Amino acid sequence: MKTICFYFQVHQPFRFRRYRFFDIGNDHYYFDDYTNERIMAKVAERCYLPANAMLLKLLKKHKGKFKVAFSISGMAMEQFRLYAPEVLESFKALAATGQVEFLAETYAHSLVSLKNREAFVEQVESHARLMEESFGQRPTVFRNTELIYSDQLGEMVADMGFKAMLTEGAKHILGWKSPNYLYCNSINPRLKVLLKNFKLSDDLAFRFGNRNWCEWPLTAPKFVDWLRAGDKREEVVNLFMDYETFGEHQDKSTGIFAFMEALPAEVLKHKGLAFATPSELAEALQPVAAVHVPYPISWADEERDVTAWLGNEMQQEAFDKLYALLPKISQCKEERLLKEWNYLQTSDHFYYMCTKFFSDGDVHAYFNPYETPYEAFINYMNVLSDFSIRLNAAVPRSNVDQELANLTEVLADREEKIRKMEDEIRKLRKRRTSVKAVPAARKKAGPTA
Repeated sequence: MKTICFYFQVHQPFRFRRYRFFDIGNDHYYFDDYTNERIMAKVAERCYLPANAMLLKLLKKHKGKFKVAFSISGMAMEQFRLYAPEVLESFKALAATGQVEFLAETYAHSLVSLKNREAFVEQVESHARLMEESFGQRPTVFRNTELIYSDQLGEMVADMGFKAMLTEGAKHILGWKSPNYLYCNSINPRLKVLLKNFKLSDDLAFRFGNRNWCEWPLTAPKFVDWLRAGDKREEVVNLFMDYETFGEHQDKSTGIFAFMEALPAEVLKHKGLAFATPSELAEALQPVAAVHVPYPISWADEERDVTAWLGNEMQQEAFDKLYALLPKISQCKEERLLKEWNYLQTSDHFYYMCTKFFSDGDVHAYFNPYETPYEAFINYMNVLSDFSIRLNAAVPRSNVDQELANLTEVLADREEKIRKMEDEIRKLRKRRTSVKAVPAARKKAGPTA
């Protein structure tokens, strides 16, 4: 029996507005609300709503035989609530079928797992609570941001109590091995590891609508033949992709919706094929071996590593300066600052700074609000500078910080007093002018008869 596991990532970042150097210290609002709402409305109309309606129809039609899994970032959930509550309701309808699994991830869709264990655990716990509150499921399977994984990360995830984790079936990690088996973490074998079949996944996510592709057009029967091909002992085919594949990356005109509507029935025609969720696979299968990943991998770009986010000096500087704020963040009590801290961590901001403009250039340009990575870096660092000033004022850590915070407060008070005095002076001048004008008007009019 070969089992098909569909997993979809759902994420949208809070994009920053053009934040200039002269805004630092003067304007503390960082977000491009218009762009965020416009993109959410566009993707909801083209992808989330029609794709959820399609999946709901398929789940009801196949009555427990067709199943899928999602991870939805905390950033996407917040934007659903702000801009598209109907999308959130449609995901709740999917959850109600009992045939959809929701996975845990980092709340902010961040790279914190590469920097700080305690902050990583806190973010994952926040996201798990959100999933439980929203969909009635406490996640037992973890999916890190962009499928980032290493032996050490897997060990952390196992210590947090998760029974399985998803990652990329990268060639340089697997070598001659197949991704179509269940593996385990090399440090803590209790953590099962599901590996993405990147070829078949990317056939849908990237190549499906390409008319120059030698396999175009891809039909459901042809794809099922590919699923059935290969070693008969293979147990699973993991198809992991962005949910925006449906209707956004692959436009409806490519036939992607019609393909997906036909696929479950085509799969279920064959006795040797079935569908399952990640947690079901972790329960049903035994690992064939440990997968050894000494350095972090991801599902991004040809290298399948983390250079898409941390591959140049700009990205590393921004990353280090961001997480240098962790000691103060741990003492911060201001809700607005903590919320903005999440938004600053989102991996997309570092992705926009990527300078890899060769085979992966088109991927990095998608939904990128900046013309160059240098512009992205400058804008992000301006925002981070203002945020740091506000955080220092809220959580002073030294005598110098305390003095600066006190001085800032004194200056703010003085500016407010000066503003009030200027308003009073303007009122007095206006009154004085009106008083002078009255005798002048009477003199001009002359005596009355």
